[in-house]
Amino acid sequence: MTKTQRLMELVQLLRCHRYPVTAQHLAEQLSISVRTVYRDIICLQQQGVEIEGSAGLGYLLKSDGHLPPLMFSRHELDALALGLDWVSRHTDAELKSAAQHALAKIHAVLPEHLSHALDHQSLLVATRGEVLFETHLPEIRQAIHTRNKITLRYKDLKDATSTRVIWPVVLGYFDQVRLLCAWCELRQEFRNFRVDRIEEIVVSEEYYPGTRHQLLKRWKDYHQVRLENGYRDP
Repeated sequence: MTKTQRLMELVQLLRCHRYPVTAQHLAEQLSISVRTVYRDIICLQQQGVEIEGSAGLGYLLKSDGHLPPLMFSRHELDALALGLDWVSRHTDAELKSAAQHALAKIHAVLPEHLSHALDHQSLLVATRGEVLFETHLPEIRQAIHTRNKITLRYKDLKDATSTRVIWPVVLGYFDQVRLLCAWCELRQEFRNFRVDRIEEIVVSEEYYPGTRHQLLKRWKDYHQVRLENGYRDP
């Protein structure tokens, strides 16, 4: 591996981390010495790459906007194509269209030999039985991003109907159902709602308190405690 290749690989590793990563970890990933990592970090910083941190604390890539994007490897293309194919087959029309547009953008920047490989994928997504496509998914995704409360009329597995005001957190895509995870004002705890059992949905103009990241962290902490106590969601 040449020094230029090594520097680009180092940038790619830093791109993969949202939090500071130690020189020891970077050295292990690149099969080089920690001393070489230090020298390469300094070299990149001198070239204008915004890398923050120091020895012993770790390094974080703040911006690499002046660098050209790294080309995809064959395995990375396989992963992208497989993921976009899954989205096209298992989601609603809005996300299906987004997946198709994303694939077209990827095609546009690929060299001819990789574009040809992307057109002749050998990895396929299987569909198990009937997939339930619900009409509420775009509104739910929008409310998750904008922190809007949702009022919904919901029919549970016993066919009992109730009206809930919820704070949407996560939308889970399973093989045949979609699961909305949210804070329920009625129950005062996090609850899961099957989207195909939502009879009516109204996105409120009211926002729930706090930030989306804070609510997501509360939800993750809640489920971590349940897992530690041996509980498994159905």
